[in-house]
Amino acid sequence: MKEVMTAALKTAEGKFEVKQVERVKIPAEDWVLARVRVSGICGTDLRHWKKHEPELECKIMGHELAGEVVEVGSEVTNVKPGDRVVIETLLGDGDCEWCRIQQYNLCPNLYKVRMETVSRAFAEYIIGPANKFYVLPENVSFEEATVLDTFAVCLHALQQSGLKINDQIVIVGAGPIGIGQLQLAKLSGADVIVVDVVDSSLDMATDLGAVAVINSEKEDVYSRVMELTKGRGADITFECVGGEHMQQTLELATTVTRIGGKVVIVGGFDKGKMPIELNWQQLQLSQLQLVFSASYAFWNIDPEIKICLDLLEKGKLNARKMITHSFPLAQINEAFETANAKSETGALFVALIH
Repeated sequence: MKEVMTAALKTAEGKFEVKQVERVKIPAEDWVLARVRVSGICGTDLRHWKKHEPELECKIMGHELAGEVVEVGSEVTNVKPGDRVVIETLLGDGDCEWCRIQQYNLCPNLYKVRMETVSRAFAEYIIGPANKFYVLPENVSFEEATVLDTFAVCLHALQQSGLKINDQIVIVGAGPIGIGQLQLAKLSGADVIVVDVVDSSLDMATDLGAVAVINSEKEDVYSRVMELTKGRGADITFECVGGEHMQQTLELATTVTRIGGKVVIVGGFDKGKMPIELNWQQLQLSQLQLVFSASYAFWNIDPEIKICLDLLEKGKLNARKMITHSFPLAQINEAFETANAKSETGALFVALIH
C-alpha cells in the first residue's frame, strides 16, 4: 500500500488545499483503516469556511463520511477488508467519567481526540477504533450513509426533548439538521412546522411532511405559529441554525413555544462568550425549559448512529432526497461555495466523492 494519501488541508485564509500527505496507519490491534468513499459538508464545517483559525491551519477536517475497510488489526472481529461501512466520528479519551458510561459526546477531550483520528473525513484514508465502524446494508449507499452523522445529531436532540406522539413542533432552520429533525419528529408522531428563509429548503420540508412552512422574511412567524397551534404555541421548538444567527433564532424559538414548553438548542454556538438578549422574566414565569443538545453517543444500550442506520435501512428516513449536490474531493472549495450560497444554489447537503 502506498505511503501517501490525498487530503484537503485547511489554509490560513480558511479555504482548502488538496495535496499529498503521509498516509495514516493503524496504531493498535483493535483499530481499522478505511478508504473514504464519500464525505459531507455540514453547517459546522461552513462555520469554519473562510475563517482564519491558526489552530486548524494545515489540518484535515470533516466528520461525515462512509467508506470501505482496507485493513484491520488482529483483534478486530466486527468488520473485515472490503466491508462497506459508515464511520462514527465521535471519539473521546476513553478514560473520563463520561466515556466510561458511553456519554463520550461530553468528554472534556472529545475534540482533541477526534480531530487526530476519526474526524478527518476530507482525506483518502481514515483510522479509528473498530467499534466506530458499522457495516452498511446492501440497500444503503455510501452517499446516504454520509448523512447518518446528521441524523444521529437529530436523534440525540429528539431523545433529549422527550417528544411525544401528537406534539406540535416548530423547527427553526431547514438546513440538514432541521430537515433531519423534521423526519425524526414526524416518525415519532408529531406535527411539525418549519421556519427558514430559503424557499428551496422550505419546499423540501413540505415534501418530507411538514404540516406548514414559514419564510421568516416574508411572514410574521409568531402570528402564523399561533394560528396553526390555535393560540397555544409549540410544545417543543428545536433551534437548528446556531452560529452568528443565534440571537435572532433562539429569541424566535422562545417566543413561539408555549407556556411550560421546551426549547431544544441543536444549532452550534461559536467559540467564546456570546451575549444573547432574551426576555428572561417571561421565560421564568412561563417555566420554559432550555435544553442543550451536544452531538450524539448512546441512548440506553444502543449507539444513536446505529439506530439511525437501522431506520435508514428500513426506509423510514430519506437521506437521498437531502443530498442536493455532489463534487469530487479535488473541487472541495467549489463545493463549499455551493453549500454556503444555498439561497442561490438550492443546496442542502453537499457530498464530496473521493
